[in-house]
Amino acid sequence: MSQTIVLKRGLTIPVSGEAELRVSKTIAPGIVAVQPTDFKGLLPRLLVKEGDSVLCGSPVMADKKNADILLASPVSGTVKAIVRGDKRKLLAVLIEAGDRQSHVDFGVREVASLDAAQIREALLRSGLWPFLVQRPYGVIANPDIRPRDIFISTFNSAPLAPDSHFCFESEIHAAQAGVDALAKLTDGKVHLGLDASHADSPFARIRGAELHRFAGKHPAGNVGVQISHIAPIRKEDVVWTVSPAGLVAIGKLFTTGRYDVRRKVAVAGPMAIEPSYVDTVPGMPMTELAGFCGTTPAEELRIVSGDILSGRAVGTDGYLGFFDSQVTILREGTDKELLGWIRPFRFNQFSTDRSYFSWLLPKKKYAMDTNLHGGPRPFLMNDGYYAKVLPMDIYPVFLAKACLAGEIANMEKYGIYEVLPEDLATCEFVDPSKNNIQDMIERGIDLMLKEMA
Repeated sequence: MSQTIVLKRGLTIPVSGEAELRVSKTIAPGIVAVQPTDFKGLLPRLLVKEGDSVLCGSPVMADKKNADILLASPVSGTVKAIVRGDKRKLLAVLIEAGDRQSHVDFGVREVASLDAAQIREALLRSGLWPFLVQRPYGVIANPDIRPRDIFISTFNSAPLAPDSHFCFESEIHAAQAGVDALAKLTDGKVHLGLDASHADSPFARIRGAELHRFAGKHPAGNVGVQISHIAPIRKEDVVWTVSPAGLVAIGKLFTTGRYDVRRKVAVAGPMAIEPSYVDTVPGMPMTELAGFCGTTPAEELRIVSGDILSGRAVGTDGYLGFFDSQVTILREGTDKELLGWIRPFRFNQFSTDRSYFSWLLPKKKYAMDTNLHGGPRPFLMNDGYYAKVLPMDIYPVFLAKACLAGEIANMEKYGIYEVLPEDLATCEFVDPSKNNIQDMIERGIDLMLKEMA
């Protein structure tokens, strides 16, 4: 029997361009990128060179700090290029997919017959270990640690997020195997966060995990928010989180013996032509989605790998992130509005404070763009203003300021162990001061990793 946790704070952002529940295209990309920049705390060491042949599941990089942690190729083919940035920083390994796909055979294994050490070894050897994210700080999980608990949010409440039921209804057998495997890696429990508004969630059929239903606005689907209401993270605690796509991939490793990270990806947004889903792999080039952009010039679009609040702008020459199941297409807001905020009738502008008469149209969807409608200015001092959209027991403004000032004691005091930048995305959205709050939290986490390691 699951409990229902009702979150009274949060924000629903009515953006137009939701993806239709249909797969309009199955993409077998000619080029796939393995990007170490998708993984916080990873120091990549190359295991391949240009011209090498790889199979789906072959390791292409390892972590310098822990050589057992591998990044694997999602396709079979040939290493086409090693992409480096400033100071020769490794940005990506580009793999040209072959006409026929071949997989490394890791062997079908019954999870019930394996112990924790065997499961850990299988996840490390297959390259699926990076799906396990450790909190605090959101780094790749340390294989030498047994976490207090493992948390999985089975739904996403972000604007235009993919529908969990549509994406995973046929994958519950693999998800069950994934839960069974993860349960052996913790001394605590595996917690599943379910969407209370969908009583028929396929994840409700999972056995061997503790189920929690969440009702409320975004960020109700954020695993960090769910952790704070189930069992908050304290300074001495270590917990792991896994995405639904990662859970399914882990299950498939044991049920099929393959590294299989294919997923349904929602292509959505106000500028998307016939928004729908595609079936593809992480690392897919955004050029494969040209049909969704129509004839709009590339410089007038912002293509985001992820959601509009915490996704990463990658452009038409970028790639789908390892953890992302959504691509959002927006218009670049470069125009200036006549009279700006003093215009009384702005029915096409969304406001959280009823500043415009658009609040009279509660069901309206807005073709939002990237225009900030103003520049950065001093923080609004009322912390309660931001707390209205953040269902966590922390002080968002004080935490952001502590991160900005590099005050470790205050960061600890105000909740740095409980959050990742995405958890404060709604605060950044409503911030009248136009501050990059998520960047501030990221800087604070980087400082904690440096000073507290």
